[in-house]
Amino acid sequence: MELLEYENELYAKGYTTICGVDEAGRGPLAGPVCAGAVILKKGQVIEGVNDSKKLSEKKREKLFDVIKEEAVAYGIGWASVEEIEEINILNAAMIAMKRAVEQLAIKPDYALIDGNKTPELEIPSMAIVKGDSLSESIAAASILAKVSRDRLLLELAKDYPEYHFEKHKGYGTKLHREMILKYGPCEIHRPSFLKKILAEKDDV
Repeated sequence: MELLEYENELYAKGYTTICGVDEAGRGPLAGPVCAGAVILKKGQVIEGVNDSKKLSEKKREKLFDVIKEEAVAYGIGWASVEEIEEINILNAAMIAMKRAVEQLAIKPDYALIDGNKTPELEIPSMAIVKGDSLSESIAAASILAKVSRDRLLLELAKDYPEYHFEKHKGYGTKLHREMILKYGPCEIHRPSFLKKILAEKDDV
């Protein structure tokens, strides 16, 4: 039950509606950043929920539907490529998290945030490094964010087939880098993330 340790400490302090928040997509070279926010029932553990990075794609997909069904409330927030470029990826991730919390049908009175920084929320919050493997509600949020973003990239792959987004979801794999060098960037690429790759091309 250690995944409920943070939640239980907050319940003991009198908080009643706690949401976990996490983002997916800080590292990729393309696509928006996505965040999830989840409120679970007090003491609720959803079997199989863990840090989304530790789960197979098939398991995440299955849990995505279970979490949406069983959670008290959930929200998904996004920050666009344009926002990432304008305010940098860290600030864009914070905005996506804030938007995810704002999407919750029930207003929480406390937020547990994955990482070492908290977004600007109207409620108290706590940042937890590696929170997605330490908190049940953050872990659930990480799955919603990851699956939502992966599904979007699968859709975008149809519009930009030459980049094979369905295989790498925008991350900087060897294949993705090769396709960027071959075709140049498209409009869903993050220009500030491509400087090094494009510089290599110029050096050749």
